[in-house]
Amino acid sequence: MEAPLYPNLPPDPSSPCGGQPAFWVGPRHLAGDDGRLYDAVADALGGLGWTSLTIVRGRHEPDEAPEDRQVLRSTVLHISPDALRWAQWSLADEPFHLGELPIAWQISARAEASSPLAGWSAYFTRDVPGEAVVDFLVALDASNQPAGPLAGPELVLDAVAAHGWLRDIDQPQAAATDPTFTSHISLGEVPPLIQDADPQVLSAEGDETGPAGWQAWAEPALGAPCLWAASFAASVPHDLVAAFAASLSSTAPVLRRVLPEATRERLLRAPAI
Repeated sequence: MEAPLYPNLPPDPSSPCGGQPAFWVGPRHLAGDDGRLYDAVADALGGLGWTSLTIVRGRHEPDEAPEDRQVLRSTVLHISPDALRWAQWSLADEPFHLGELPIAWQISARAEASSPLAGWSAYFTRDVPGEAVVDFLVALDASNQPAGPLAGPELVLDAVAAHGWLRDIDQPQAAATDPTFTSHISLGEVPPLIQDADPQVLSAEGDETGPAGWQAWAEPALGAPCLWAASFAASVPHDLVAAFAASLSSTAPVLRRVLPEATRERLLRAPAI
C-alpha cells in the first residue's frame, strides 16, 4: 500500500482561512475527480471550440414562484464544430448506472453529420479523473475519423504497460491492472445499454456475445463498491481508448483539493505551495 509523503498531515485538512488547501497527489487513477469533473471537461471543450446547450426539464405549478420550481433533469450537451462528436453531461432523476454508479459524461461520435445515430458512445461515472476524460476528448477532437478504427487493441495495453501496469496473466492480450491490483482495464463483453451502431451489436441475441469493448474501473478493496467506472462501446477506436488509458495510468501527479474517502490512504500527496 502506498503511504502519504507527509503522514503527519491530515488527508484533507482545512486551511486557517476555512478553504481547502491543494495537494499534488498520485497515483492518478485513485485520485478521483476533485469534485469538478464537469468544470474540468467543459472548460477543455470550450477551449476546443465546442458549443454548449443546456436542457432543463422540471415541473412548474400555476402561481408558483420561479425559485420554487422543481428541476427534475438538467443536461448540458457540448457539440463539436463539425457536429460529428458530442459530449453530454447528465445526472438525471432516473440515471443510467455503470458499476452501480450513475453516469456523468456520455461521449459519442458518428462518421457523417447526416447520420441520425451515434456510431459509438463512451461512458464515464463521477470520480473518473478529469484529466483522463479530457485527454480522451482532445484525441477525439483531433481525429479525422472519429468513428473509424485506426489501430489495434494492443495500443491500449501498451499505453498502460509503459506506466508500470501489469498485463493479466490469464489474458495478457486483453487486460491489465495497476501494480496494487486496484484499477483495471479489460477488453471484453460490454454492459447492457451501451450504444453502438455496429450491426453485429444490434443483431446479437440474448445468449450471444457481440463484439468486445473496453471497460475500466477502480475497486479500492476486493468486493468494495467501485470508485469509478468507464465503458467504451465496441466501435470506439482503440487509439482513443489508448489516449484515455495513457492519461489514467500516468505517473505525473495531479492537483486535488478533494480526496476520495475510499482511496485517500493509498494516495501519495504533497502540499501544493
